[in-house]
Amino acid sequence: MRAGGFLIVALVLLAGCKPQPAAPALERVPVPKQERLPAQEGRVSISGDDALAGVLSWTLPEVHVDSPSKARAAARRALAKGDLFETADSAIPLLLALQKAQPGNEQDAHLLEKAQAALLSQAWTALAEDEDLASLRYAQRHGTVLRTLWPAQPEVREYLDAVDRVGQAFELGMAGERAMRAGNLDAPGGALELFRKAQALWPAQARAQRGIAAVESALIVGAQAKAAAGDFNGAYLELARAERVRHDTQTIPAARERIEVLRADRIRRLGDEGLMALGDPGGLQVARERLAEMLSIALPGDAASVALRQRIDLVGHYGLFRPGQVFTDEMPDASRGPELSVLPRGGFLMGAAADEPDASADEQPRHRVDFERGFAMTRREITIGQFRRFVEATGYVPRATQRGHSMAYDARSGNFLRGSGIDWRSGYDGRPAADGMPVIHVTARDAEAYAAWLSEQTGVHYRLPSEAEFEYALRAGVQGRYPWGNGAPPAESENLAGGRDVSPQGRRWSNAFPGYGDGRWGPAPAGSFAPNAFGLYDMAGNVSEWVADCWHKGYRRAPANGAAWVNPGCRTRMYRGGSWASAPAQARSAWRMSGGVDVTNARVGFRLVRQL
Repeated sequence: MRAGGFLIVALVLLAGCKPQPAAPALERVPVPKQERLPAQEGRVSISGDDALAGVLSWTLPEVHVDSPSKARAAARRALAKGDLFETADSAIPLLLALQKAQPGNEQDAHLLEKAQAALLSQAWTALAEDEDLASLRYAQRHGTVLRTLWPAQPEVREYLDAVDRVGQAFELGMAGERAMRAGNLDAPGGALELFRKAQALWPAQARAQRGIAAVESALIVGAQAKAAAGDFNGAYLELARAERVRHDTQTIPAARERIEVLRADRIRRLGDEGLMALGDPGGLQVARERLAEMLSIALPGDAASVALRQRIDLVGHYGLFRPGQVFTDEMPDASRGPELSVLPRGGFLMGAAADEPDASADEQPRHRVDFERGFAMTRREITIGQFRRFVEATGYVPRATQRGHSMAYDARSGNFLRGSGIDWRSGYDGRPAADGMPVIHVTARDAEAYAAWLSEQTGVHYRLPSEAEFEYALRAGVQGRYPWGNGAPPAESENLAGGRDVSPQGRRWSNAFPGYGDGRWGPAPAGSFAPNAFGLYDMAGNVSEWVADCWHKGYRRAPANGAAWVNPGCRTRMYRGGSWASAPAQARSAWRMSGGVDVTNARVGFRLVRQL
């Protein structure tokens, strides 16, 4: 074979392919098994391998040719077996000895040319099989022979350059593997840099390719480990390192998807833990801790984080309830307490504006009140039937019953007069009233006694509302003169003194809302009219209602947080809200009136607030 034939074989093998037959001389020659060196499993560096000296030192075996024909036949047999150079019986030593014995023999020259081609074929094949140290040693051994015999031939020089590069690449690959085992992946001088250098020297080397992929895989595993531990910022930093390794279009997106699955699962679990904690006493702090962790790993606008934050806000301000919720508390006998509505937390301007018609100095100065926490209020005034249950269960004797009289409406005179035998069971005119009517003829202390009993029965705290709570609930978000605005009341909005109302005796109000009529003279059954925006009935009419505050002239130094303004032992209490007999000025949202702590009459009842 000529030089051009050697080059073809070299180029084919450089491309990482096995040589394809172009002529009989180019057929792959068998590799003698005994020539392979023991595999070192990558544990010994090339430069330190004791066998390397033997690999790189080869001496042409000495051959004595007694019979050229026999030597030639032996050379043919050795060539057919792929036994090319190691012993005196190998093809090349025999053929070189024949050339020396019979110079110019064309048959020997042709056989030697085939032996040269076979040697290069074996060499390139071994170089392509660079998976272990034994293959490399075998390729280097062939290089030693080629360098010894034909160092000047171009195809030999090409192979020798290649085998040197493969050797360097192999050593760099082994160094890269050692760096990986030490955990030095992609730092300067680390595994990735070593594998890339090896790949640059010999692009077809599978060891370097696998090493680069292993670096990427190790970084991805590290990213997923950080994600599993909840460190998603760290996970994406690791993934960014992995992405710079080889810019794979499949592994990185797949890893990112797995990390997002871990993120979603952790967020869901934290959210569940936070929501479950909210049902336990003292669980609010636990829920806040879970939310903080969720926010540290969630993307902006994450639905689960938003939901838990909203629920925490609700619990922080409303306990286990939500604004607008209507509920009742269970009593020991499995019956239910009064129906309640949860009022939203917020703020309002309490009192009358400086230029409000009919306003008094006692309703000023107008001031801001803010409720940090929501509260629940009974939707209707407490009824006679509800109060009866308390009296019968406890034997409590209300004040009007003790003294035997109260102030009631006198139909003959049209005035409010003291009447005997009138108490909580009586209506506005002193006659017995139905259980669905609001309880009247009760004092503020009677109301507080009922609240204490109801608290004991339900295990939660009931009390009279503060003035601020009552006015906030009465206005229900409307800042006008009246709870409905600044004009006349809408038709049948409240039980008020209207110009079209007529008593059973034919009387009319002298001071009433012109043109208004609700068809009532006296209180209506609790909840007969439409509720306001907070779901509360009869806040501006029907009966006025006791609140917890003591009397103070005006609002200077009044609490700004909505708490009751109480002086220990005070004898004068406040009541709020218009009644069935209130003049228009008394139906204003800012209107307030005081009464003795033991006063009872046909115009004042009460409702309660329940702590959340």
